[in-house]
Amino acid sequence: MKTLYLKIKSLTTLSFILIITSCSTLDDFTKFEISYKESVTIPATTPIDLPFTISTPEISTNSESTFEVNDTSKDLIEDIKLTEFKLTLINPNDEDFSFLETIEIYIAADGLEDTKLAWNSTPIENNTNVMYLETSDEDLKDYIFEDSFYLKIETGTDEVLTEDYDIDIKTIFYVDAKILGV
Repeated sequence: MKTLYLKIKSLTTLSFILIITSCSTLDDFTKFEISYKESVTIPATTPIDLPFTISTPEISTNSESTFEVNDTSKDLIEDIKLTEFKLTLINPNDEDFSFLETIEIYIAADGLEDTKLAWNSTPIENNTNVMYLETSDEDLKDYIFEDSFYLKIETGTDEVLTEDYDIDIKTIFYVDAKILGV
């Protein structure tokens, strides 16, 4: 009798572990990334030590088709968070980001309040044309659900710019959807 009890207990425990592991594995299939790329130009003769704002053109989200490709839908999305914000200085190609004193990025969309998305809180290094910003932990699904959003870049420079600075922006958003609508 004790042997039967131990076998049932072992099978129950094993079944429970398999169910939990299967849910965890299944949950991984409902997580994916959405990446957006955009460019912005900081114009020459930008004022020194005065903050100014530059906006990107509208960025089309294509969220409905992205969700469909990933076998989910808008109503099943639990949250969307920014995981990477990368700036790459394209032109002038012999310069670096040392001209920046401060930088903060906000996400904006029609009908939604601007939300701080990314920033740099450490001194900006010389001799680098690539910069990764710290990112917010905000749930950004309302912005991605829109047809488009744009970025507001608030920055200050510590030197006179004699030519335009072209910067590529790459963002990666992590999307987590519900498992089988649950």
